[in-house]
Amino acid sequence: MSNWGTNPKLPPLLGGGQRSMTYSQAIAEAMQLALEHGPGVRVFGEGVTDKGGTYGTTRGLEERFGPRRVFDVPVAEGLITGLAVGMALGGLRPIAIHPRNDFVLLALDQLCNHAAKWATMFGGKSRCPLVIRSVSCRGWGSAAQHSQALHAMLAQFPGLTVAVPFTPADAKAMLLWAALESDGPVAIMEHKYLWNLSGDVPAGLTFAPPDGPAIVRAGCDVTLVGISFGAAQAMMAAEKLAEQSVQAEVIDLRWLRPLNVRKIVESVRKTGRLVVVDTAHASFGASGEVIASVAQALRPAEWKAAPARVALPDEPTPGSNEDRYFPGADDIVASALRVMSE
Repeated sequence: MSNWGTNPKLPPLLGGGQRSMTYSQAIAEAMQLALEHGPGVRVFGEGVTDKGGTYGTTRGLEERFGPRRVFDVPVAEGLITGLAVGMALGGLRPIAIHPRNDFVLLALDQLCNHAAKWATMFGGKSRCPLVIRSVSCRGWGSAAQHSQALHAMLAQFPGLTVAVPFTPADAKAMLLWAALESDGPVAIMEHKYLWNLSGDVPAGLTFAPPDGPAIVRAGCDVTLVGISFGAAQAMMAAEKLAEQSVQAEVIDLRWLRPLNVRKIVESVRKTGRLVVVDTAHASFGASGEVIASVAQALRPAEWKAAPARVALPDEPTPGSNEDRYFPGADDIVASALRVMSE
């Protein structure tokens, strides 16, 4: 699992800081801290002990904590997730890694029909605290079966918390909260194109429970809501819009379930315009859910234009011509200018 192709070099979207590190370095630090401070933490998955260590996020952990706590597994996603459920019910706190989220589909029964429902089925007397780390792996000809972003599908199931971290600080703090403090199952959906993103990351144990979106760039003309790598694209689009005297407010969704749109509503009440940027398909996806939730909270008179979304086309990912298939910052700019012109 070490040869996943190259990732784009992203501009300095998050500014500097006293302790700058990349997204993958932040996750690696969180994994180490979770094992150090959680005696019940176990880390396993496909490629965990590979020399690449799942993009460096698990490198060296087996040597440091031993093969009883950090280990590789067969390529059997249902088995991996079933093992995590059993560990959680037995008092451990497993972190199971599915390095390509396309294959989480093979584990839906264990994750969504068992782990997500366990506490409710047993009246809260039994808990199932586990973490699923999974990655959307677009790019380098990954094609239809290796490029999907399935966060919206997982968010369909009550009882399962779904995180979509954008910043390195959140990637670390969300993982630590999920691994050490959550009392239920948490799916952390990472995006391959964020691995090289740098940002300031606080030292030591930091926790980010589900507390809603974050405003990462202030503006007054149009609200751009980014989901996962969509937040990075929205930040790049905001820079281009500023060159045309359009001040975009960029909001990082952060958590898909539970979905808290209060800050988004407040922003749209100010700007009157909304564009949601998702890394998954538009139809039946997270972008539509965000728009619907915001629309329910606002009066029609508070909108200056109909909301818009920028997401994947409704067709499987091709193995070529990916630049034409995946929307980018220019598409977001065009969508924002359209809502500005209404």
